[in-house]
Amino acid sequence: MPASDSPGGGAAGLRERKLESTVIMVAAVIVIFAALRTASAIVVPFLVAVFVATLAGPAVFWLNRHRVPKVFAVLIVLLLVLGGLTLILTIAVMTLQDINANLPVYQAQFETQFEAVTRGIEEILGRAGLEIDYTEILGEFNLRSVFIIARDTLLQVGSLVTRSLLITLIVLFMLLEAFQVPAKLARAFENRTEVAWASFREFAFAVQKYLAIKTATSLATGFCACAWVWILDVDFPLFWGLIAFLLNYVPNVGSIIAAAPAVLLATLQHGPGAGLAVAAGYLVINVVIGSLIEPQYMGEGVGLSPLVVFGSLVFWGWMFGAVGILFSTPLTISMRIALGHYSETKWLAVLIGSGKG
Repeated sequence: MPASDSPGGGAAGLRERKLESTVIMVAAVIVIFAALRTASAIVVPFLVAVFVATLAGPAVFWLNRHRVPKVFAVLIVLLLVLGGLTLILTIAVMTLQDINANLPVYQAQFETQFEAVTRGIEEILGRAGLEIDYTEILGEFNLRSVFIIARDTLLQVGSLVTRSLLITLIVLFMLLEAFQVPAKLARAFENRTEVAWASFREFAFAVQKYLAIKTATSLATGFCACAWVWILDVDFPLFWGLIAFLLNYVPNVGSIIAAAPAVLLATLQHGPGAGLAVAAGYLVINVVIGSLIEPQYMGEGVGLSPLVVFGSLVFWGWMFGAVGILFSTPLTISMRIALGHYSETKWLAVLIGSGKG
């Protein structure tokens, strides 16, 4: 019997074909991601438009069901979205200008508090025969450098708002096209229409559910953060509320990043006690909203393991910058759902998932 016809030869050949298929699939994925990163200037506005359209879709369909013509329904929702983006951009630009103007005052306050703290440390270390030169340490830290990093990050997100015309046009055509999706699926998949439509509905519902709940909880987080820093008389409460709202979309570390600058400013303005009060307030807000309220509506959550959530944060941030960080979780959810609908890649969906259900 030829070796190729023997059971062992056949099994070896099958393993080789599977290995070849896996290598080809991995290579194709690498090429696709490399192309997406190279074309990020085009992909990022389109990506934002996809998620805006996904979030705005239910409102458009609701208006249409209440006898509002679909064109007018789309225009009404788009005007609301543009109004929100304009408000965000206005608050960010005005606050960044004010912070830049007040930086010398904040720097002087920081140096005064830093000197007072380090002198106390010097006294303690002096008794032990050690010395510390706080002026050398202070020279390594400048609030302007922190401001520049924050400004550049916000401008990266804000640049999308300046390209709002392109994003608006993409969203407009997506929402108008959404009314034709069922008919197109019927023609495209013929006998497999039910399977295709079920897959599409599962994807759309999962992403819409996540974005809707996350947007509602982010609004609540931003409002509470704004109110808390306003009560404590910290400068720019609207801005800190806006930062808390935006960074609440970033899982795990978003709330920490949002709290850090507000705590720093409160400390500079009113001392360490105010900084601790702001930190405590942010902690309570995020525990109540993020750990108690949100899971009640999110069910089992996003269906991703904690390691994958953090890994996706790093990966999509590397791919698309600040926008990738904001949309890291919905992007990974989309991948998990897509992988789960094909037998060849279902094992990847299981590995990405939370392991529940």
